Amino acid sequence: MLGPPYNHTMENPATFFLVGVPGLQSSHLWLAISLSAMYTTALLGNTLIMTVICTESTLQEPMYCFLCILAAVDIVMASSVVPKMMSTFCSGDGSISFNACFTQMYFVHAATAVETGLLLAMAFDHYVAICKPLHYKRILTPKVMLVMSVAIAFRGIISMTPLSWMLSHLPFCGSNVVPHSYCEHMAVAKLACADTMPSSLYTLIATSIIVGSDVAFIAASYTLILRAVFNLPSKNAQRKALSTCSSHVGVMALYYLPGVASVYVAWSGQDTVPLHTQVLLADFYLIIPPALNPIIYGLRTRQIRKKIWHLLMFFSYRSYQVS
Repeated sequence: MLGPPYNHTMENPATFFLVGVPGLQSSHLWLAISLSAMYTTALLGNTLIMTVICTESTLQEPMYCFLCILAAVDIVMASSVVPKMMSTFCSGDGSISFNACFTQMYFVHAATAVETGLLLAMAFDHYVAICKPLHYKRILTPKVMLVMSVAIAFRGIISMTPLSWMLSHLPFCGSNVVPHSYCEHMAVAKLACADTMPSSLYTLIATSIIVGSDVAFIAASYTLILRAVFNLPSKNAQRKALSTCSSHVGVMALYYLPGVASVYVAWSGQDTVPLHTQVLLADFYLIIPPALNPIIYGLRTRQIRKKIWHLLMFFSYRSYQVS
């Protein structure tokens, strides 16, 4: 027989307390400086990418539209955790309300689910551009772009809603100290006074389906892309096609490799990997890709690099005139 329902409002704490990086409290100031530099880079770089793409009519192509959305998602992902981390590291104030904790958790996981979908969409864009160039505009129409973008956002939102609901409705009647620098779902779930297997199982299944299917389709896309590239008669054409894809491959490696490592350590390495290493890996996974993505695309994509240079020169000239 089922027992009585949990008294959610009476048993759950009003506030959680984030520890930061357990065992490295003496290094919190240096971590705050590093995070501040990366977060500033992420905000400025992604905002610049979005501004250039939105204001330049020559960049209104599907690849750049997906890149613009990716920049916006990177800002959301970094902004959902870094400001609170900075407060915890600088002042030691790790308190976060119950609702704010699960809101932060929801945005982190929804943003990561949306980002992996965007990487898949960008891989599909490269596949069409290289393997079916004559049909590019007919396949990737504005309507198709809109449908793909809405589907990616909807999948990320709808897949993470059950997880947040299940975790937020668990009873937290014991410790309210989270041994992490943000409301990472496994760290919070361990504080519950009930069986967390359903939420853990849902996390494993949802992550495996979303990431596994996306990686499989991305791998298939790039297998076809490489086959088409190496069949090109001109070495210059091969080099140009590979250069077009190199920035995207770099961003995918930057996103998936630390992510897989973080998940693997969280699930399998809890007894062998120090807790502070687990926390740092999860922290930097959420801030390093947003900080480096605009740098990679800005340096590797000639059109964006050229437009950014023109924009910076324009603002420098305006500032010089004003002064």
